[in-house]
Amino acid sequence: MALLFPFRLLASCRPGGLSNLVILRRKIVGLSETSLASFLLRARRSVGLEGRVTLVLTSSQEIRSLNAHFRGKNKATDVLSFPADAPAQDRGVAGEIAISADIARQNAVRLGHSAALEVKVLALHGILHLAGFDHERDNGRMARKEADLRRKLRLPCTLIERSGYGSGESADRTGAGRPFKAGRTV
Repeated sequence: MALLFPFRLLASCRPGGLSNLVILRRKIVGLSETSLASFLLRARRSVGLEGRVTLVLTSSQEIRSLNAHFRGKNKATDVLSFPADAPAQDRGVAGEIAISADIARQNAVRLGHSAALEVKVLALHGILHLAGFDHERDNGRMARKEADLRRKLRLPCTLIERSGYGSGESADRTGAGRPFKAGRTV
């Protein structure tokens, strides 16, 4: 898998695990690269996901472009997950997550919590997809796991809980090396 995003390494690698890479192309009040990388590490460990995760917080325009390119859907969405293929996994890469800062802000206002918390909700959802969960095909397994982790990680209502997915509904899905769309088509 070729990485989607040109990046720079975080100066603060966490001991005890592969460092996660966070790129903030858009800023969110109360959220830094370091704090989001720390959350990713906690979430990744809670899920049992092996390998490094790259997360890019970007514009709806870039998310729309990725969604059109990889999924044939010419619209913005909140989060996309790109699981690593086998060769990348062998090199310690779990995958990549792209989150729309614009949609995260809109969701936060609508749901009454901070945009920083919303980014974490979306990141957790993406990590679960990188770990192989699929709420449209797993009869609620991902929804239960996400709700449990939300409580442990002290996050507001999960993406699945508020979207109504995870109860056997189906939508198009893609495999390793292709994106999962969190919320509606993961």
